[in-house]
Amino acid sequence: MAAAIPKKLWEHPSPKSTQMYSFILSINKKYNLQLKNFSDLYQYSIDRRAEFWGEVFELENLIYTGSYRLVVDESKTIDSIPRWFEGVHLGWAENILWSRLASDPIGHRGTIGKEDGKVAVTEVREGVSEVRDVTWKALRSLVEQYAVAFHARGVGRGDRIVVVGSNSIDTLSIILAANWVGAIFSTSSTDMGTEGILQRTIQVTPKYIFVDDAGLYNGKKVDLRQKMNEISDGMKGCDNFLGMVSIPRFKEPLEISNVSAAQTLEAFFDNKGPVPPIVSLAYHEPFFVCYSSGTTGIPKAIVHSVGGVLTNTSKDLHLHEDMTSDDVKLQYTTTGWIMYQAAIHPLLIGAKVVLYDGSPFQPDALAFVKLIGDQEVTSLGTSPRWMHELSRSGISPRDITDLSNLKCVISTGMVLPDQTFEWFYENGFPRHVQLANISGGTDIAGCFALSNPLSPVYLGGTQGGCLGIAVAAYDSLLASGPGTVVPDGTPGELVATAAFPNVPPFLWGDKSPTGSPGTKYHSAYFARFDNVWAHGDFIVIHPVTKNITFLGRADGVLNPSGVRFGSAEVYTVLDKRFGEDITDSICVGQRRPQDSDESVMLFLLMKPGKSFTSKLVFDVKEAIKKDLSKRHVPKYVFETPEIPTTVNLKKVELPVKQIVSGHTIKPSGTLLNPQSLGYYYQFAKDEVLKAGSSKL
Repeated sequence: MAAAIPKKLWEHPSPKSTQMYSFILSINKKYNLQLKNFSDLYQYSIDRRAEFWGEVFELENLIYTGSYRLVVDESKTIDSIPRWFEGVHLGWAENILWSRLASDPIGHRGTIGKEDGKVAVTEVREGVSEVRDVTWKALRSLVEQYAVAFHARGVGRGDRIVVVGSNSIDTLSIILAANWVGAIFSTSSTDMGTEGILQRTIQVTPKYIFVDDAGLYNGKKVDLRQKMNEISDGMKGCDNFLGMVSIPRFKEPLEISNVSAAQTLEAFFDNKGPVPPIVSLAYHEPFFVCYSSGTTGIPKAIVHSVGGVLTNTSKDLHLHEDMTSDDVKLQYTTTGWIMYQAAIHPLLIGAKVVLYDGSPFQPDALAFVKLIGDQEVTSLGTSPRWMHELSRSGISPRDITDLSNLKCVISTGMVLPDQTFEWFYENGFPRHVQLANISGGTDIAGCFALSNPLSPVYLGGTQGGCLGIAVAAYDSLLASGPGTVVPDGTPGELVATAAFPNVPPFLWGDKSPTGSPGTKYHSAYFARFDNVWAHGDFIVIHPVTKNITFLGRADGVLNPSGVRFGSAEVYTVLDKRFGEDITDSICVGQRRPQDSDESVMLFLLMKPGKSFTSKLVFDVKEAIKKDLSKRHVPKYVFETPEIPTTVNLKKVELPVKQIVSGHTIKPSGTLLNPQSLGYYYQFAKDEVLKAGSSKL
């Protein structure tokens, strides 16, 4: 029986006017090919990877020095982490702040698309209470000021800088300046708990930590000086740490004389000197670190290469998103999520970015919606949860503000329900707007599946794979080994079967050689199947449209409202604070077919003689909120008589997650106590959830 084609919702009005179509024509002419559509181009990008990526590199016109003889050795498997474009050196900050004219020699800094007087960044605070515009010239000047201070204080190539900051111009300037002098940066959001910040920060032993002195969320200003003290105390014993710098978040800086190891931003700048030269890094060298969700312990510090991210990101912006220097990007995100990179990377092509700090529902949902029209946003990045809240409240953005400039709404962070697709075009946004459902993430600083301007948008799923990244669905029932591709239309486990430039070069603090058996890297991505990257998502590829639909996670990653984190982070808090009362616990996500969002459920196994009480539940939630964040707090907390484990006593989350989400499963033969699963079926029922909530 032929597969049914989903309902068509959108098509580009002029596909031949897009940059992707122009790229196809250039490939056809150069290599005497007959590529006609996105599917043809995608297959070409997989079959002739080195050739494709070489053409992309030349198309992007990046500022770089040196030369390359080989794009990549295509005979090397992805788990060997082959190097790309060896001999090329370049800088992330340099390519953000300048661009090179096609006719100019390598290394020349032109100003095409990045005119001095043009606004580069607009910063907006919650409720649109304050709007700050910064031109390209002003942004370069601010970054230079930080770069001078870094250089004067001995911060240079390979040093680490951490920013615990809001989505602000200051945060952006600091990380650009860090790369300017060759340092490696990472960012965390200010609403993350101290324990979560330290778990990440201590791993990379930074020289300096920059922290906002205050925060803003849900209409309230939050004093962060106590958190600054806690972070500073937690860094004691870190030999490389030179101190903390307080970033004034509002007009008047807060007094920090009682914050240990901290200095004001004014004092940090009190170091005069010349503007240092921009450090040029080898293509494969690291420039920033982001962190996994901590499913199996302390979050992995994932290192990303300057060349890999620049090449892949530029390709996505130009070809997949069809962006130009005339575009305006607004990505709703915090700095602690990989989507922060999506918020700022349109600067690469000279587009304006709007940085929004705070809740999109303050003082009401209409303020953020109006901002989209007022700023003439052309590309909006958001989450399914935001759109769900609008639809639930009966808010139609197209009736609230002028969205004639809006070309695309990009949704990520969780599965986009079919009803949201339908609401988007029937009630939410103008029909000319492309709804781009994408998925990828932290691990590759990019996408496995995303939009394109040449294919229609159908109901459900993503439009297709990411150019240059060989995506397949493997039989998820296999424990390990070579792996087997399942036919299109059959659910399987998402894998990447060949190397691509933005594969991270290594994990910070991992064993070597990189990616070899016994390393964290190998365990995370390559232990599942031989010589392929296993990402941990369940997907199905449509036999006709080639849409990729994401069915959920294949691991214990929790994803309420699109905020991903690992169960291990919750376990760490329980072990630390409740070891005298709780023997063990299991934390899973629940999303039944009727649920619009995932809920976090926590089950506690009490020690003999200890009671499960409403006070205990309150204390557990408060501890998780304090040590991690409000987003980590479970919606439901229940007692359990037994926790399922494997024969080697490793607790298993996935079966429990499937059961509480309304599925009936066959227990694996690897379980030591398969009968324990029977207890969890009751928690898929509304009456049990309500009864449990009312008792507590």
